[in-house]
Amino acid sequence: MSTESLGADHFDRLWHDEDDPWGLESSWYEDRKRAVVLAALPDPHYGRVFEPGCAGGALSVQLAARCDELVATDLADEAVERARTRVDDQPHVRVERAAVPHTMPDGPFDLVVVSELAYYFGAADRATLWDGVRERLAPGGTLLAVHWIREAPEYPVTGDEVHDELARLDGLARIAEHREADFRLDVLARVSSDGSRPPSVAQRVGLR
Repeated sequence: MSTESLGADHFDRLWHDEDDPWGLESSWYEDRKRAVVLAALPDPHYGRVFEPGCAGGALSVQLAARCDELVATDLADEAVERARTRVDDQPHVRVERAAVPHTMPDGPFDLVVVSELAYYFGAADRATLWDGVRERLAPGGTLLAVHWIREAPEYPVTGDEVHDELARLDGLARIAEHREADFRLDVLARVSSDGSRPPSVAQRVGLR
């Protein structure tokens, strides 16, 4: 494994060589995983949402139905154009080309979704990513992270290492976790200034 982040040329080449990199738009695995992601969100609706690494927008279009405003970004030009086409009838969605983690939109956001992204970054860039996400989360805001955990030698770090790292971050508390043979998902929330833990899903709807 490399200790350096994968660069723009890696993703531009993928999008140039394949019509559907990773099978995001054509596989039952990806369809089902998106359903798990949406089911894991602790609130039915959000104000502002940030989705870095949106690829062709397959998840973006579903997140758009759950929020007032969505900012989605990707590093690859082809991915950005495809995502824009997918959501061009939804004025509350903005898709931008941005080199996350060094270029991120201004917060605050009520939800940040980091899907199949963090394992492309070396340690320094991952630290920058998580710092940027925490700074942009509104008080009580939600971070959902989901990553492939099977072998991927070309990635700088494994998905399991990404999620183990997330569990150690200050200022975030886990609301939910889900693990399968293929992927791992964690839902965390920004801890309030008084240090109290975020409410569970049941507590959010009044079940004590």
